[in-house]
Amino acid sequence: MDTDTADPDPTEEELETRMAERRCIVTGDHGDPASGEMIRFVCGPDGSAVPDLKGNLPGRGAWVKTHRATLEQAIAKRAFSRGFKKQIAVADNLPHMVDALLETRALDALGFARKAGECIAGSGKVDSLIRNDKALALLHATDGADDGLRKLRQAIFSTTGEEDGIPLIRAFTADQMSLALGATHVIHAAMTTGGAAKNALSRIRQLERYRAE
Repeated sequence: MDTDTADPDPTEEELETRMAERRCIVTGDHGDPASGEMIRFVCGPDGSAVPDLKGNLPGRGAWVKTHRATLEQAIAKRAFSRGFKKQIAVADNLPHMVDALLETRALDALGFARKAGECIAGSGKVDSLIRNDKALALLHATDGADDGLRKLRQAIFSTTGEEDGIPLIRAFTADQMSLALGATHVIHAAMTTGGAAKNALSRIRQLERYRAE
């Protein structure tokens, strides 16, 4: 971070956070890639901007806040060429490409959570997890009926006393959830505590961040 804004006596945790932060080439804001706040891009062999969601591609990286509008600004303002200090080609569909990559990563992680027994589908099972206070987060298909969503909110409220007491995610269609979870016509699902579920939730949150208005 900029030294003129740093605290005089930062803690060890604060120092580690600052060392991990990267600066957006568009806004100048700092963010932690590990928290899904930033997306790394590298210059590909053909001189084009390549999204590096895993952050492990070789070469110098340029960072953009995880927000579609910010990426669109980076393209419009030729920020990649400035960031890499050379002419960079940018595909017209780069924002859509990044969206698709983030979505695929999130769904893949959801599938791993299911294999680890940390993502459960089915209305009855989901309701049981909610009422037994074992749900880390809930998923409801974007094309699912509003009545099913209302029942989920009622179960959440009866357990936590708040309608938003458990995160409720609407990021995928029923077909996408069904494919990821190896079932048919999945409308509801619940993620339980565990490393695989937390990883899936982190990737879903990054996708939501990117798509946010």
